[in-house]
Amino acid sequence: MALMTGKEYRESLRNRRPLNVYMAGEKLENPYDHPIIAASINSIALTYELAEEGSDYRDDLTEISSLTGNRINRFCHIHRSPEELYKKVGMQRLLGQKCGTCFQRCVGMDAFNATFSTTYEMDEKYGTSYHERFKKYMLEVEEGDLVVDGCMTDPKGDRSKRPHQCPDPDVYVHVVERRPDGIVISGAKTHQTGCINSHHALIMPTVTMTEEDKDFAVTCIVESDDPGITYIYGRQSCDTRLMEDPDGDNMDAGSPNFGGQEALMVFDNVFVPTERVFMDGEWDFSGMLVERFAGYHRSSYACKTGVGDVAIGAAQLIAEYNGAARASHIKDKIVEMNHLNETIWSSSVACCWLGKETKSGNYLIDLLLANVCKQNVTRFPYEIARLLQDIAGGLMVTAPHAKDLENPETAELVKKFLGGAEGVDTKDRLKLLRLIENLTMGRAAVGYLTESMHGAGSPQAQRIMIARQADVQRKKEYAKALANIKS
Repeated sequence: MALMTGKEYRESLRNRRPLNVYMAGEKLENPYDHPIIAASINSIALTYELAEEGSDYRDDLTEISSLTGNRINRFCHIHRSPEELYKKVGMQRLLGQKCGTCFQRCVGMDAFNATFSTTYEMDEKYGTSYHERFKKYMLEVEEGDLVVDGCMTDPKGDRSKRPHQCPDPDVYVHVVERRPDGIVISGAKTHQTGCINSHHALIMPTVTMTEEDKDFAVTCIVESDDPGITYIYGRQSCDTRLMEDPDGDNMDAGSPNFGGQEALMVFDNVFVPTERVFMDGEWDFSGMLVERFAGYHRSSYACKTGVGDVAIGAAQLIAEYNGAARASHIKDKIVEMNHLNETIWSSSVACCWLGKETKSGNYLIDLLLANVCKQNVTRFPYEIARLLQDIAGGLMVTAPHAKDLENPETAELVKKFLGGAEGVDTKDRLKLLRLIENLTMGRAAVGYLTESMHGAGSPQAQRIMIARQADVQRKKEYAKALANIKS
């Protein structure tokens, strides 16, 4: 197959075993038709649709496999050059522009590349066969054009305790049984982006492990429809607006066609065959895998510049709809929004072009600049959102319900008193304000703001890595040389 269409992707989800999905206290019999989940499926389907034959964006969304020479989706690719790393973030910015939210496939792609190089170096030290196993698995991913959820974040419980010290070991995913043909795992992963929409899940350690934690040092693949997995769907601000008018234009949803997805995944004695185990107790390589995955994924926050492009476009458009676009302070605020957005982009691009080849042959981004990129992302989207709200005005959150535009007793009043500049349709103005509300306060704000803060590690995690990678000792030597200090 190698490349699925968007339609084939949707069908592939329906062809699985029933999933144990819970939302709002109820088990969903058919999660794919639920309006909230359907919006998140649309976002992933876009990664297939833009890669289809005849699409203007096919080259952005596809690459020639480094393993087979076949054309594959870029989300299934092992990066082999700085240019391919750059193309990856370019694809992510493009998709952010097209759906305005999280498209959920980045975590798996970044996990592939981190696991690829880490398994190679594990085999080099221990004589294991993890790397060849993983390469074989990647052939399956490429050929099937699979969505694989990267699962790193464990619930952790009491963060002052190491995994092996926790009273309930299930707060970290761990091996509970080793068999001749595989392992059995239990535990949970939180904040799992797109997990219900994925075909497989790639489990990884969440922190650097010690020898006492070796049962928690596990990397493996599980089927997303394994009956031992339970999904509890995460609540997002304004999420039920998607259920209000699923067959209409649903303007109050802000962006009704697309959405992100987060859920809690619980693993209850899930069996994993040996050929899908890529780390089992090699605790001393857990830190390498975590660090490399985090670096790749922090560079992937280039996606926020795509959403930032939408925010900037919305700011300019609402200024025009309000009749305020010529005001000097509005122009200056939009310049600032662009400056902040492109600053994020520049650090993302730089960490790709300075990427270096690993022992396995794939390329790792520059870790220092990847962490600088993500540190920027923890701040700048919030300021962009603040400026967007400033320009939009208070009607963003005080506008009436969409049905008040349909009610003959109120429709004309809404049109008369909530109109903007001459020639602007009141409904269009209100639609745009709902989009701005969604980007900065609603469902899309999960992907644009909260995810910017906590995704791929919260701000302090990047600062720790910046301190580690910055080589301050070498910089001290520069200063001493210029000051002619000999000691």
